Amino acid sequence: MRYDAGEVITAMVTPFNEKREVDYEKVESLAYLLANTGSDAVLVTGTTGEAPTLTYDEEIEILCSAKRAVNKQAKVIMGTGSNSTETAIRTAKLAEKNDADAILSVVPYYNKPSQSGMIEHFSAVAESVNIPVILYNIPSRTGVNMSVDTVKTLARKYENIVALKQSFGDMDTITELKSACPSDFTIYSGDDSLTLPMLSLGAHGVISVASHLFGKEIKSMIRNFKTGDAMTAKNMHMKLYPIFKKLFMAPNPVPVKAALAYKGLIEEYVRRPLVELTKAEKAELIFTLDSI
Repeated sequence: MRYDAGEVITAMVTPFNEKREVDYEKVESLAYLLANTGSDAVLVTGTTGEAPTLTYDEEIEILCSAKRAVNKQAKVIMGTGSNSTETAIRTAKLAEKNDADAILSVVPYYNKPSQSGMIEHFSAVAESVNIPVILYNIPSRTGVNMSVDTVKTLARKYENIVALKQSFGDMDTITELKSACPSDFTIYSGDDSLTLPMLSLGAHGVISVASHLFGKEIKSMIRNFKTGDAMTAKNMHMKLYPIFKKLFMAPNPVPVKAALAYKGLIEEYVRRPLVELTKAEKAELIFTLDSI
């Protein structure tokens, strides 16, 4: 395998205070907690980290804070994607300069590039850095799907394009990716509820939201599946499935921030245009959380 970021990567929220400023102390305490509760790596400044609302300076300080906190107990990956290729390159270079272990680069959103445009975009990003690059395909947010042929082309051309986060529930695509891409190219589920099905088709693990709260349980599900105890893995999947779905009852990361606030770990504040859960929504979420 070219690069192994681990089986459980937590797409970490960015804690804010009541003024909606980044709470760097909470960034450190949360990253430390995740590194000690099942996460092999933490991903900062991704969608769950509300990257579209962060400044460059905030992104770099979040990366550095997380790196200090985990103290090599877990890898730290930085989300550096953009719908501007030049911006994506700039942020990727900043991530490398500040010792990110890898970067996550999303399919450009809103401008909906063609497949050849995606190849040019990710080629430029990969050529700009020497650290590992994880591609991120999430058609529900970007408006366009990255094809198997595009992933195959990039994975075969660039040694540092090492993995794909796939947030798209088509299991045939996973089969086709495993057949088309190099054997050492890693596939991660981008949705907690799809982790077990994707594992059965050769995925390596998950870039998770629920692992903020159930990292050890998700890790055990993956380990049990890979060591041949599929029934125990299935039972854990079934146990966690209600919270997998409830954490997306409102736009991510609003529900997981509310859940973490309920646990006393961070404040629930999000940056506009996101808004916090209503009292009724919060009660529904907490009921599910307490039922696990």
